[in-house]
Amino acid sequence: MYAIIETGGKQYKVAEGDVLRVEKLPVETEQTVEIDKVLAVSKDGALTVGTPLVSGAKVVLKVLEQGKGKKIVVFHYKAKKNIRKKQGHRQPFTKVQVEKIEA
Repeated sequence: MYAIIETGGKQYKVAEGDVLRVEKLPVETEQTVEIDKVLAVSKDGALTVGTPLVSGAKVVLKVLEQGKGKKIVVFHYKAKKNIRKKQGHRQPFTKVQVEKIEA
């Protein structure tokens, strides 16, 4: 059994027990969050596709940790003008585990 959910503007294919990183959610560690933006659910080989969402379906996620990703360097410069600008960025994320898929 798997589901396709949407959170943080991205879509994820999840099954029970999966661990994934999603965009930062405003939830404390060790709490659960319910995602009701379920786009599709596959159960016993039958695929149910929503228009645009599957009604009554939800996915329960357990928050494992909050963190920041690896640093990326954003460097702008203009040739022959001595203009240089160096900036770093670390994207915040929430690491979650899929506990239950209810269809």
